[in-house]
Amino acid sequence: AHARKDIHLRTRAMETVIHFMNDSVEFYKWSLTIADKRVEEWPMMSSPLPTLGISVLYLLFLWVGPLYMQNREPFQLRKTLIVYNFSMVLLNFYICKELLLGSRAAGYSYLCQPVNYSNDVNEVRIASALWWYYISKGVEFLDTVFFIMRKKFNQVSFLHVYHHCTMFILWWIGIKWVPGGQSFFGATINSGIHVLMYGYYGLAAFGPKIQKYLWWKKYLTIIQMIQFHVTIGHAAHSLYTGCPFPAWMQWALIGYAVTFIILFANFYYQTYRRQPRVKSAKSAVNGVSNGTSKAPEVTENGKKQKKGKGKND
Repeated sequence: AHARKDIHLRTRAMETVIHFMNDSVEFYKWSLTIADKRVEEWPMMSSPLPTLGISVLYLLFLWVGPLYMQNREPFQLRKTLIVYNFSMVLLNFYICKELLLGSRAAGYSYLCQPVNYSNDVNEVRIASALWWYYISKGVEFLDTVFFIMRKKFNQVSFLHVYHHCTMFILWWIGIKWVPGGQSFFGATINSGIHVLMYGYYGLAAFGPKIQKYLWWKKYLTIIQMIQFHVTIGHAAHSLYTGCPFPAWMQWALIGYAVTFIILFANFYYQTYRRQPRVKSAKSAVNGVSNGTSKAPEVTENGKKQKKGKGKND
């Protein structure tokens, strides 16, 4: 009797799983009927598999990378970091500029802007800039790669991984269904902040002679926290006024921003408040990107790594 009951329960469980998978596939097929046809043939946009595949490889590297570097000298990568960070400055400046000019030319409202799926030149310009914003979130995976190659394992925090992995996947969804309208608001602010952030890291990569003038890193964290509050207020206003933009996306955005406020507030407290007189060589600007420490030596895995030691580019 017990055996028959066990088989029955397993059968029911298997049927439930199959039904769930079938329903998920049907829902995805239905969702494609309301996706933006303009971006369908754009690189990475025809299927979620490339984005998910890259994200899985990223998570795999988080496990394999430290194992590979465990008994090896850390790379310095100074020249690489300078080129990378200033390239990201240029990319984010381009995105911010395109979104600002495109939204202005299209007569966008900063309070409520539904998506216009037409082939209007300005609408396509905004969609293209948002696509580049999505691509930039994939490029930012290199922040983690550089951390691990430099054996800055302590900087690969939960906040760092959560931010990088979720942004890339969520913005694929954004570009697939709403590459315009309200979507431009957060991307414009965030790309502008990333110009400042990667500019900081690019300058810091030059070494101590420049680092001593970079007194403003904690203010970047404050600006980012303000950004999340503004995002919540903007989405809440849209919901309150009944703005014709998908309400579930606005609610999801609010919930997502709240998680960042909590994580960034914790990072800010741990970095700048808990030990206000100690400048930690381990801290990054925002716990998210690829910062450069100012101290001549840092402790990693219980051993001191002297400045100047390690592999070159």
